[in-house]
Amino acid sequence: MACGVWPRAKGKGEDETMRRFGVLTNLSWRCLRVWQRNFDVYKATWKVNFIPPLLEPILYLFAFGIGMGGLIHDVIYAQAPVSYLKFLAPGLVAAAVMNHGFFETTYASFVRMYFQKTFDAILSTPLMLEDVIFGELLWGATKAFMASVIMFLVVAALGLISMPSGLWILPLAFLAGMAFSGLGMCFTAVVKNIEMFNFPVFLFITPMFLLSGVFFPLDTLPAWAQRSAFVFPLTYLVSASRALAFGRPHPGLAGDVLVLALIAGASCYGSILLMKKRLEK
Repeated sequence: MACGVWPRAKGKGEDETMRRFGVLTNLSWRCLRVWQRNFDVYKATWKVNFIPPLLEPILYLFAFGIGMGGLIHDVIYAQAPVSYLKFLAPGLVAAAVMNHGFFETTYASFVRMYFQKTFDAILSTPLMLEDVIFGELLWGATKAFMASVIMFLVVAALGLISMPSGLWILPLAFLAGMAFSGLGMCFTAVVKNIEMFNFPVFLFITPMFLLSGVFFPLDTLPAWAQRSAFVFPLTYLVSASRALAFGRPHPGLAGDVLVLALIAGASCYGSILLMKKRLEK
């Protein structure tokens, strides 16, 4: 060996560092094959999958927008009165992104991983483990995006979204879909069985759905509850979606988008690390 220098043995800490940064270097375009596989399965059952996101906004609009809206009438948004139905519409789009992104990478991904052994089959091909997980994340974000498009079209047809600013909700939905898909995959990496998803749904998704400003302005809550709401990613999505839907961008809009981008990056990266740790055991 040149100059008589021997390679230095890697310590445990160095191996851990290489493993963490290897997540980025092992990703490739092949992750799109995982996305394509899930999309092909979706096409085979699209009629069943299409009905829930289509009926969901209609049911919510009738139950809350028309039923409760008949009692509430107007709410104050950006220091101006707006109808409760119009206030509710962008919140429902945001909630659809959360639900479809999170549940696709929890229950659906767990079934593919644990019961159907789909991950094992894919890993027998040239794909890396990182490709499989990131492909799942992309598919979860795609499902969230498709659900947001369906709900967006319904509320837009009712004249509840201002154009053209409201169209920016759709790319925002994909970004947020990556965030919620990443968070869902983090839970998938640590639960021991499918029944344990009841805990994050009850302790995380349900409070977030109710307390992130979907159904009422946050300033109607006590001060401590308003501060707690900003722990939830959905709060930032609802805030940004409502500003775009009303055509009234506020100074915090860029901050809302930045927070969602940071959550998406951190949760997707963390979920790949956690899934590698689980699947490599």
